[in-house]
Parts: sequence; C-alpha cells; structure tokens
Amino acid sequence: MAKILIADDNEQITSILSNYAQKAGFETIIALDGEDTLAKFHKYAAEIQIILLDVMMPKKDGFEVCREIRRTSMVPIIMITARGEDFEKIMGLDIGADDYIVKPFSSGEVMARVRAILRRLKIEQQAKNSFVIDNLSVDLDEYTVLVNDEKINLTKKEVELLWTLAKNKNKVFTRENLLDSIWGYDYYGDSRTVDSHIKRLRAKLEAVSHENWDIKTIWGVGYRFEEMADEE
Repeated sequence: MAKILIADDNEQITSILSNYAQKAGFETIIALDGEDTLAKFHKYAAEIQIILLDVMMPKKDGFEVCREIRRTSMVPIIMITARGEDFEKIMGLDIGADDYIVKPFSSGEVMARVRAILRRLKIEQQAKNSFVIDNLSVDLDEYTVLVNDEKINLTKKEVELLWTLAKNKNKVFTRENLLDSIWGYDYYGDSRTVDSHIKRLRAKLEAVSHENWDIKTIWGVGYRFEEMADEE
C-alpha cells in the first residue's frame, strides 16, 4: 500500500489527516517534530509517495526538513503553514515544495491536492522524460537542465516550468494554465506565483548563452517558449 508521511506537531491535525488519507487508500506514517520526520522519511523513503509537512515544528522546522529531503529525493511535498504570508509560500516553493496550504484548511481539499499531484506525476512518468532543443537539455527524471553542457541550478518548480514551456514550444500558456499544469490543481494559487517563478528562471538562464531560444512574455496573456531558428 502507498504510504503518506504526515508531519505536524498538532496530534489532532495528524489524526484528522490520517483518517482522510486512510479512506483514500493510503497507509499513514505520523511524525510530530522535524527530527522524527527525517528519521521516518529515511526509513521508509522507498515507499513514501507524498509528504504533508508542517512549517512550524519543534527541533527542526518544515523548511529545514524540506531542504534536507531535497538533497536526496524529489518525493512530492505539500507544506502546511499557519500563516499566509507570501514570503513563506515563496520560500517553501523555492526550496522544493510542490504545493502549500494554509491553516485552517479543509481535509477534503488537502486530499484533493494530494490526488492532483500524484495524477500529474503519473502522467509525467508515462511520457518521455527528456528532450534537447538547440543547446538546451532537460531531463525530468533527474531534474537536471544543461545549457552548452553546463548545469543550471534550478528549483523543482523552475525545471517543471521550463519543461512545460519548452516541450510545447510556441504555444502560449496563460498563468492559469501554468498553475493548473505545474502546481497540479485548478487555480487555488495566485497567478503572481507564476510571474515570480518565471522571473527567477529567466535570471538564471540569462547567465548562459541561448541566442536561439527564449521565454517570451505575451502581454495580457501569459508566456511561451520561442525557438528563434523556427522563424528564419
């Protein structure tokens, strides 16, 4: 049975989420602090399909835990925060979380997001997970991006943004399209999340030469990946 790791120091919350997860067919693993979370993750890493990770936990907070997990694993992580400040959401996504949800929340919504992320991953795994365009190489199995054979250090979401745009070159994506495709749920997020990730992705790509392709802004609509050689 697929396992879900639920990490929160509030036992009432872990109990409620565990009940919902078990009804959805998951076997649950509960952790009540950051160190316990990492210990149980390393013990069951091969079996855990997704992690629900509270930000404010004793011993190690959720951000520390997420960073450590991302050193060795791309398992999906949904961050749970008691506050809704943008900087916390952005930090969580930047260090590799797949999604975030703010307390108080509906347990049904949490499980809907879990299902959406796992559906998206299943579709991705069924597709070819690497491609090359000009001097750009993207491998979604390893989450690596090379330009001129030089590795570009991108976050998980930045790799997925580049993958989605470049695999569908010249197609215009609205911000809502990208939220749905990459964050895996239907417009629960803020479109500014897409803009901030595109801005950081472009800044990293500008450090290397890529004269034959670029990510273009389509004003009033969204973004698209253009390969200039196609226009000659």
